[in-house]
Amino acid sequence: MLAKIAVADYMSTHLVTVLPETDVAQALTKMLDHKVTSVPVVDHHGKLVGIFSEKDGMKVVIESAYNQSMTGKVSEFMSTDPQVIDVEDSLVDVAAKFQNTSIRSFPVFKDGALAGMISRVDVLRALVSAR
Repeated sequence: MLAKIAVADYMSTHLVTVLPETDVAQALTKMLDHKVTSVPVVDHHGKLVGIFSEKDGMKVVIESAYNQSMTGKVSEFMSTDPQVIDVEDSLVDVAAKFQNTSIRSFPVFKDGALAGMISRVDVLRALVSAR
């Protein structure tokens, strides 16, 4: 049953994004306010240029401890080569990708454009809904 369910059925389409020049404190606040584990980093044309995640936030914590202040831009800490998922991929395929990585959410693309995000929680929600 799950093999026939596409990512599109459970992905989040209400994207919370940041720009590369966004201050890290603002990005972290945005993540906390929206209760997300990562945010796509997009350029001024909406093109994905990276991902800023909780793990990247840990880099900010360490850097802040050394510098005694939380400064910097998202571009200094983000992952620049994120794994992406296609909107038509099955949830089982996505679950396998999650199983083999520490990443907690993936950007989802449709026709070459960023269309949403899929998280581990979304996959688990699909599993429970399918019973």
